[in-house]
Amino acid sequence: MADRQTGGALHDEGCAWALKRANVIDFYSRLAEANPDPRTELEFENTYQLLVAVVLSAQSTDVGVNKATRALFAQVKNPAEMVALGKTKLINYIKTIGLYNTKAKNVIALSEILIRDYDGVPPNNQMALEALPGVGRKTANVVRNTAWGEETFAVDTHIFRVGNRTGLARGKTPLAVEKALDKATPDPFRRDAHHWLILHGRYVCRARTPECWRCLVVDLCAFNDKIFRFKSGKGV
Repeated sequence: MADRQTGGALHDEGCAWALKRANVIDFYSRLAEANPDPRTELEFENTYQLLVAVVLSAQSTDVGVNKATRALFAQVKNPAEMVALGKTKLINYIKTIGLYNTKAKNVIALSEILIRDYDGVPPNNQMALEALPGVGRKTANVVRNTAWGEETFAVDTHIFRVGNRTGLARGKTPLAVEKALDKATPDPFRRDAHHWLILHGRYVCRARTPECWRCLVVDLCAFNDKIFRFKSGKGV
């Protein structure tokens, strides 16, 4: 889950208006009908492994993280086993991931804190999670939403783009988009909104060439420069 710095000019990316509430409900309803049980693409067996996977996913793809963690998570199930493994051996598992040295240091450090302060169990608390090494607001939001079903809105580059481009939630910063999503997203869509939007941004509303020709919400979207032809020139 790439966690790059977002903001700047992208918030004005060809978006003509903000979606009206009726359209917001229709927007989410269509995504929900197509994917009624959306899930993260990160692989994990428990909340601790989820936390580690999300920390490792910063500025990396979920595919790349999964390739590294399959062997790691077969051996390491909890913070105590991670600390026993140690930084050097951890690096051997995750060296294909960007920033692996810093991430390994953070994973060992957060594991030690979980053992010392939380009986080895990640806390369902935003501030406590954000206080862990390598864990920022987005990571904490992802973990709380995925592990405990909390109605949090983690904003990565995909969601930042989708929110601004479609008019669903406009903002110049990830935090502004997060607050806009929190305000705009009604029940019963709040719990799964993060997953629907990130998957939509990853596979349909792509950064360089949005695939508007197969978008479920294209008629609701406020993006001015919609693309209705394949790059090869074949229309649909």
